[in-house]
Amino acid sequence: MTRAFLFPGQGAQTIGMGKALADEYPAAKAVFDAVDDALGEKLSTLIWEGAQDDLTLTENAQPALMATSLAAMAALETEGVTVAAAACVAGHSLGEYSALCAAGALSLEDTARLLRLRGKAMQEAVTVGAGAMAALLGLDFETATQVAEAAAQGQVCQAANDNDPGQVVVSGHRDAVERAVELAKARGARRALLLPVSAPFHCALMQPAAEVMAEALNAVTFADPRVPVVANVVAAAERAAPVLRDHLVAQVTGSVRWRESVIWMAAHGVTETWEIGAGKALTGMVRRIDRSLATRVVGTPDEVRAAAAVVAEG
Repeated sequence: MTRAFLFPGQGAQTIGMGKALADEYPAAKAVFDAVDDALGEKLSTLIWEGAQDDLTLTENAQPALMATSLAAMAALETEGVTVAAAACVAGHSLGEYSALCAAGALSLEDTARLLRLRGKAMQEAVTVGAGAMAALLGLDFETATQVAEAAAQGQVCQAANDNDPGQVVVSGHRDAVERAVELAKARGARRALLLPVSAPFHCALMQPAAEVMAEALNAVTFADPRVPVVANVVAAAERAAPVLRDHLVAQVTGSVRWRESVIWMAAHGVTETWEIGAGKALTGMVRRIDRSLATRVVGTPDEVRAAAAVVAEG
């Protein structure tokens, strides 16, 4: 099997995630400790014992999900599986930061601070209530894009996430997104519904956040990753640090081209994906994109051991 390691994005967060890994693997616990130190607060306490509403706040969810993914990677490394076991890595939105950290392009501490800043900057870019996002289910990307363009009417409405063949998320001004929901239903969408998010991510309204991230990313050490990273905004692999840095800036306002990313991986020899960290949303998307790909979720100690056994068997 030729593997890709995938790292989840916002929405996968749950209270208690990563706790079993930290309890069983000292290296996983060290990841959470390092993130706590980098942020100057006990984010791990929130992740394991806090309120779901507090964890779901963008500025908390983003570093928390990254910490959980990197804790799972640390557990895998304890069992003898490094990132070199993957032909490439990819992450969904904030998950791209997790992928870059796992591949050695960014330090864990810098990644935690960048994601805390990214969460705050995205939240502050648009007045609360002015923007919205909606999932259009049962429409292909081309049709969803046409719906978004028709709904804009001088406002911002963009296809933000191309998740799988039947799930596209649009983002922009609330009025425009609400128009898109109605237009999508008229175009035959199976369902079209507003999402419970706090800001309109991955659209032009996020430009102030993109400027914040450009400055922050220029201030950290950014190395070439040990394995190629399939970037959201181009749906293709890259290994040059300066280019990957630019892709992270573009990602704030650009579309998450997840469907195309999975297609690219399959076309370049990937036969199996491992979802590293919390949840299994990406695994479901992969199955809907290309059923020929084998999938594996790696988020608990048992799943870590099972994955390591597969690699050991060759």
